[in-house]
Formats: sequence, C-alpha cells, structure tokens
Amino acid sequence: AEYMGVEGGQFPFVMCNFAPPDMVGHTGKYKQAVLACEATDVAIGRIKDACEKTGYVLLVTSDHGNAEQMISPMGGPHTAHTTNRVPFYMFDPQHRFLLKSTQTNTTLQDVAPSVLHLLGLDIPKEMDGKNLIQ
Repeated sequence: AEYMGVEGGQFPFVMCNFAPPDMVGHTGKYKQAVLACEATDVAIGRIKDACEKTGYVLLVTSDHGNAEQMISPMGGPHTAHTTNRVPFYMFDPQHRFLLKSTQTNTTLQDVAPSVLHLLGLDIPKEMDGKNLIQ
C-alpha cells in the first residue's frame, strides 16, 4: 500500500507534521505522551521504509520540544513547549547526500534551504538560513 504519497513517486517533495507528541504533551499526562511518541515512531518508521524503497530522502526535525519534559522542576506536570535543542536527521537510502558538520546551533530557518538544495533548486538570497546538506 502507498504510504504518505511516497511510494507512488508522483511528488518531488512530501511533508508531514506529526502533532501527537506535542498535542498530548500539553495535557501533562505521561503515559499518554509515551503512547503518542511510540505511535509517531512507528509512523516515521513506515515512512522511512517507503523512502528506502523509492529513493526518497527523509528529513526529520521539529520546531520545538514538548513531550521530552513531562514533569516540571516544581514536580507537577509540564505542559508547555520547551526550548531544548531538537535534532535534524537525514536518511538518504541512495547515499547521495550527507549532513554537514556544524559547530553552531542550527535553527528552523535552515530547513527550507536544505530542502531546496535536495530538490536541486536555487536558494534565494533573501533566505537567512543555511543549507545543512552537502
């Protein structure tokens, strides 16, 4: 079965936002947040498998944290976004691209230039972010 439009190969770019870890994280309910993270992990695994079959490059990142901190320093539930660093992962089944080594924090503004690079498109000079892929 086609998964997320990847296996059909008709799109040069497919994006998906997985909201469960964030949305359930806002409830402050630990067990439910764990289940949301596990379900998201399964879904990303399925997308990775589809990317492996079709040669799509998979990028995984986030704009903020939430479910990784469910207990506040005061001991109660933590229900707000966090400012923890988030990862930027790339899976390229055909080994065409590599992530650049960076000495500074990367930011959300670096995602679009990286995607444009993967698509072989010019990065507009107006974009302040940096391409993270070589």
